[in-house]
Amino acid sequence: MKITKNSVWVGALFLILIGCTSAPDRIGDLDLKKWRSDRGGCEGIRKNQLADFKKIESQLLNKHIDEVGQLLGRPDIHQLGGRDQKFYVYFFEKGIHCNDITKKSEGPKVILRFNAIGYLAEVTHQTKPL
Repeated sequence: MKITKNSVWVGALFLILIGCTSAPDRIGDLDLKKWRSDRGGCEGIRKNQLADFKKIESQLLNKHIDEVGQLLGRPDIHQLGGRDQKFYVYFFEKGIHCNDITKKSEGPKVILRFNAIGYLAEVTHQTKPL
């Protein structure tokens, strides 16, 4: 089989199209577009989505960190833990973090723990710091 310049371009275009899939707008009742637009929960949108988020938590478990990031958007806080674990933190309400993300916020949040190979292992809700 002879590889031509055209077949290389067609193959490259195919790979680009496959890689350019966009995130869905919803999972169940959770409006992901609204979720992603409310960085830090500072606009008050995520607060109203708490019940919908809790309904879809089990669907997020065992998804790869890249897929979760695509669905929920960039986390408000990204932390590295021991044994190559990673944590994504998403706030549900406006708090001190809206003005200064380096300040410890007591606002309600969800913490997603990813294992060493990058899969979501645990979802924890927190209303006050430990």
